[in-house]
Amino acid sequence: MAHTAPYYFFGKDPTFALDCAIPFGLNSRQMTAWMYQGNGLKLTREFYAKVGIVNFPMGNTGAQMGGWYRKEIKSVADLNGLKFRVGGFGGKVLAKLGTVPQNIPGGEIYTALEKGTIDAAEWVGPYDDLKLGFNKVAPFYYYPGWWEGGPQLSLYVNQKAYEGLSAEYKAIVECAAAFAHTEMQAKYDAKNPAALKTLVGQGVKLRPFPNDVLGAAFKAAQEVYKELNDTNPAWKKIYDDYSAFRRESNLWFRFTEAKFDSFMQSQKL
Repeated sequence: MAHTAPYYFFGKDPTFALDCAIPFGLNSRQMTAWMYQGNGLKLTREFYAKVGIVNFPMGNTGAQMGGWYRKEIKSVADLNGLKFRVGGFGGKVLAKLGTVPQNIPGGEIYTALEKGTIDAAEWVGPYDDLKLGFNKVAPFYYYPGWWEGGPQLSLYVNQKAYEGLSAEYKAIVECAAAFAHTEMQAKYDAKNPAALKTLVGQGVKLRPFPNDVLGAAFKAAQEVYKELNDTNPAWKKIYDDYSAFRRESNLWFRFTEAKFDSFMQSQKL
């Protein structure tokens, strides 16, 4: 068994990323809805069967932050030549904007930022980032992490081993994964607010990405997806369903969740 972020394996096949997060993809609630009530679990299991894996959704961080930067990002031009530690599939899109993606393990990010080996780095969000102390070596903290709007973690189980379990044990695996799936995001939603307050209190310069950065990144992402649709049948089969679900889900969220959230977040509570 393994518990992992599937997009780590995008180098083997970008299709893995659809079981985790892609730039401008589903948010966490939409991802869970697609997996359990849409075709997500069915389609990803068909894909994983080719490599002998049975997958289960097992966690989501919610939308992540856009990372730590040694210098301010005022426009998309500031991304050109930027050496950026970024995990997963997002690097393919950032590369189209002139960024130089760096694949550096979490334990080495602080030192690389401190020495200037890299110019920026993303990890997760306030709770995890505070523990690693990135604010001490890179003062600008950007949001949102548009490449990880709802990254899902997965439980991988060896297919032959899983098929050898009794029906009771299979149910235990399924239920335990589902509980962990809910609990992980609950923990992040509970712990991130206090961590962000602490970071701002320590002088972190919180910034939204400029609109031209988001617009250019969105355009670049669509180019990447078109290229994959034209060259990777496994990707296209899942992405067609994923993108259709995203379109319909965003129509609903636009009229309910987004309006409610934007109003509530503008109030003095």
